[in-house]
Amino acid sequence: MANATLFAPTRGSLLPRPDTRNREGAPAYAYPPRHRLAQLAVTGCLNGTFYASAQDQLDAVVALCGTVEPVFVAKTAVYCRRRGYMKDMPALLTAILTVIGPDLAARVFPTVIDNGRMLRNFVQIMRSGAVGRKSLGSRPKRLVQAWLEGASDLTLIRASVGQAPSLADVIKMVHPKPADAAREALYGYLVGRDHDATALPDLVRRFEAFKTGATAEVPEVPFQMLTALDLDTRAWTAIAHQLGWQALRMNLNTLARHGVFTVPGMATQVARRLRDADAVKRVRVFPYQLMMAHAAAGTAVPQPVRDALHDAMEVAIANVPALDGTVVVCPDVSGSMGWPVTGWRKGASSAVRCVDVAALVAAAILRRNRAARVLPFNHAVRPVRLKGRHSVMASAGRLSALLGGGTDCSAPLRLLNDQRARVDLVVLVSDNQSWVDATRTQDTGTLREWRRLKRRCPNAKLACIDLQPYGTTQAPEGDDILNVGGFADTVFAVVAAFAKGEMAPDHWVGQIEEMEL
Repeated sequence: MANATLFAPTRGSLLPRPDTRNREGAPAYAYPPRHRLAQLAVTGCLNGTFYASAQDQLDAVVALCGTVEPVFVAKTAVYCRRRGYMKDMPALLTAILTVIGPDLAARVFPTVIDNGRMLRNFVQIMRSGAVGRKSLGSRPKRLVQAWLEGASDLTLIRASVGQAPSLADVIKMVHPKPADAAREALYGYLVGRDHDATALPDLVRRFEAFKTGATAEVPEVPFQMLTALDLDTRAWTAIAHQLGWQALRMNLNTLARHGVFTVPGMATQVARRLRDADAVKRVRVFPYQLMMAHAAAGTAVPQPVRDALHDAMEVAIANVPALDGTVVVCPDVSGSMGWPVTGWRKGASSAVRCVDVAALVAAAILRRNRAARVLPFNHAVRPVRLKGRHSVMASAGRLSALLGGGTDCSAPLRLLNDQRARVDLVVLVSDNQSWVDATRTQDTGTLREWRRLKRRCPNAKLACIDLQPYGTTQAPEGDDILNVGGFADTVFAVVAAFAKGEMAPDHWVGQIEEMEL
């Protein structure tokens, strides 16, 4: 008789066997190389995470770029910059392309390297030796030269903020050719060389006049250029008036520190600008950005300004698509979700944790889909009472407060099965490091419970939003299962397209494949 343990009868359709282990040593499914690279690109910030170091991420990206087609690397660079709003990763991928696909690097460079910070990131990465070269080389040097020569005066002035390398360092490295006397004077000014001050752009001349006290008018330069100056509250109030909506959102603590909110009427004015529905829609601010502002706001930021961020959040969730059918959203609130969502780096860690983003996704979906169920989980489903009429900030705060415990990604699915609930879409937001439900069976608990649910709800779909760059999932990709990485707000649109059957056959990777270079 054959070994009964090896050849035991199965029930229902065969499930794929887990092919790897997650960071907790539990069974998991490894992403294919292209999906793994995409996931790293939109969740890896080259900082330390709960389970992996920054060096682990760098090594993984470099290795993966050697196993996939260079054109996919190029499309991933464009995707994670345009839609993932990442900074270091697209610069890294562009730098890698200078080695494995120089022609492709030239094609994506203008799209990915779209501001001064990105230019400095690219140069820093190239000089570090991380991609196999310690200098720019002739072709990358020409790309940087072309960027500098094509940038406006204002773009260069804005790009001059920042170090390691500074814009002056970059200019000295590549020696851009000035098109006229004004640009020659500006290059000289930026690198500290002798220059014709009368030929400088008007904005620079006004900035220099303000520095010397020749004029009291605050120039409209990046406010970081003014921070080294001895400015009074009047000057900082003028700066506050000049800031754009996004800059205003990001610098509330700076304004508070310099006494701007002590000026009569300024708190009211700033609050009015922040809650301006037309402005919120125009800049397409998303909930994640507002959560960052709210989390970072110190006690010196007045309550009316904090309340305005709540109001802006309610406007911003209009950008979150409504989802058809019966929706269940399951945010992971286990202990590992307490790590900063963009990773940890001394002096540069986000105040927003993975659990905050998971809670925000759940709260935003609930606000737009008021009949949705929210099932937060760690090693079990955590009871919580939320209502769609509650503010997104309030609901997200209640969910974030549940942080702690082990991870069982199958727990909410098991509960739905035990209740014989009918569902159309389940959204799971996690770091995918499930271990409480690990068994010796030939599948994962999540996939096993999902197949049980599918027998009752054959048209149901499962969207797994992965917030960390660990490379494994508890439910492999299929016609009814989407694995999408990232914490930028574009994941809402991806999930909505998947739920409506509008995604490419290979789902999220297919979206990246469709990117135009």
